Amino acid sequence: MNWLAVFIGGGIGSLSRFGISVILLKYFKTNLPYATLLSNFLACLILVFALNYFNSNENTTKWLKPLIIIGFCGGFSTFSTFSLETFELLKNNAAHWAFINIGISLIACIGIIYLLYKSPAI
Repeated sequence: MNWLAVFIGGGIGSLSRFGISVILLKYFKTNLPYATLLSNFLACLILVFALNYFNSNENTTKWLKPLIIIGFCGGFSTFSTFSLETFELLKNNAAHWAFINIGISLIACIGIIYLLYKSPAI
């Protein structure tokens, strides 16, 4: 059952990321890859809320955790696209945009998890 949950969650996450890309590329023409930044940030935000929820509610449906955490968040976020877009910025002599992209991505994504994750181990 977990395999199916991850499969479905990953598909929904990937389609959601694609939708964000289509919408943002229609309205924002810039060197900074806003669609990937937004997808990765939202995936981290959803991940941290899901982790907090699952850590405090042990009696949830068993397949819901892999559907959201592994499937949806894994399909919605994208390190490979982030890496490619950053490389393309460097290749196109836009190193300042590449480093801005790296900085915003790391600070925003790790920062949101640091600020909101209430791990019982911490």
